[in-house]
Amino acid sequence: MKVAKLIAVLVGAGVIAGAAQAQQTGTLKKVKDTGTITLGVRDSSIPFSYLDDKQSYQGYSIDLCMKIVSAVQKELGLTSLNVRMNPVTSATRIPLMANGTVDLECGSTTNNLERQKQVAFAPTTFVTANRLLAKKSSNIKSLADMKGKTIVSTSGTSNLKQITTLNGEQNLGMNIMAAKDHAEGFLMVETGRAVAFAMDDILLASLAASSKAPNDYTITTEALSVEPYGIMLRRDDPEFKKVVDAAITNVFKSGDITRIYNKWFMSAIPPKGVNLNVPMSAPLKAAIAKPTDSGDPTAYAAK
Repeated sequence: MKVAKLIAVLVGAGVIAGAAQAQQTGTLKKVKDTGTITLGVRDSSIPFSYLDDKQSYQGYSIDLCMKIVSAVQKELGLTSLNVRMNPVTSATRIPLMANGTVDLECGSTTNNLERQKQVAFAPTTFVTANRLLAKKSSNIKSLADMKGKTIVSTSGTSNLKQITTLNGEQNLGMNIMAAKDHAEGFLMVETGRAVAFAMDDILLASLAASSKAPNDYTITTEALSVEPYGIMLRRDDPEFKKVVDAAITNVFKSGDITRIYNKWFMSAIPPKGVNLNVPMSAPLKAAIAKPTDSGDPTAYAAK
């Protein structure tokens, strides 16, 4: 009898140990324990992540993040999951991801090899390029035309770092200013405090289209870099990344990505009803056909 009891206890302990090993870790455990997933969102990254006239966060990246939220909820077997929106900036997004404040960053963040040393990325969901926006009256056609002039870019972005590097390499003598966010960067050009704004072309087009005088601005055709965007998550969390990657891949393979893309880039969007009319690019179509989280810009070169 005593022997039978001992065996039962040992078997029970083994079951408990096995169950403990099967429990989630990392971000999945954090979300399950708190019943909340926190999204890092942007105030003015139109149309990816921004505040509308009702002070509600929305955009292309947020729609995609909500697909991930649904997948996480299903993975954890939760009947409900609270979604918290936590504002981030270009400068704070990586620190807030690393310290556990946000679980997914749903904005307009470039996936590059340097950032992959600090964070991880979901499969690429947009491909853009670093260009310059200026008033047409400034007659800025390329970076070379900015020699000795004032240029602005957003603090904490790869764009600002690239402009700083090119300024030294090409001996341009530009006065480089850092804006706290994209809206401020555009405002500096609008008010004449800077001649040009260096940023991802899709963000520049969105800001110009939403401005008081859209026809006053031009964006250079010269592309200074290729910028693949990805939803950001913490590094070294393979269990969570597996769920995230599967959710985005499912959006691609189901064709739902076309509906979501058209909603934000080929239709009138709030708050001003502006239609950006930006068809899906060849590099993005290739990234959707063969999902990748590569941080190497050459992986997105037009074939």
